[in-house]
Amino acid sequence: MTEPPSQATQIVMPLHQEDLTVSRQRTERLVRVRVETTETIQPVDEPVLHEAVEIDRIPIGRPVDAVPPVRTEGEITIVPVVQEELVIQRRLVLKEEIHLRRVQRTERHRETVTLRQQRAVIERAGPEADGDRSPHAATGTPKEENPH
Repeated sequence: MTEPPSQATQIVMPLHQEDLTVSRQRTERLVRVRVETTETIQPVDEPVLHEAVEIDRIPIGRPVDAVPPVRTEGEITIVPVVQEELVIQRRLVLKEEIHLRRVQRTERHRETVTLRQQRAVIERAGPEADGDRSPHAATGTPKEENPH
């Protein structure tokens, strides 16, 4: 039989210690941003104001001493037209007046216009892109960012 160890005998048991070493390694990733433009068709329906001028020729045939000035009566602009007539004496005769009146009308203008909108598409590439499953990792389709 073996003798029990005496109190004077000590048992030495070797202990193991683990060390952790942390290091960083710089990794480059390529990020590509491209802008895509989309077009949408949108109708435009707005009132458009048109202004026209109506012309009335008013015969006068009255002699005058001098050329009358252009004048406005209400919304009518009057342009006098004179001619010289040869009589025993020379005199001015108001041959006619041209009355110009502004007439306005409103009509609807309809047109189809093309609107363009851009959005950014971000694609990531790099050594970890295939193994990285973080929310920003590149997958088979590019990650789309909200354009607003």
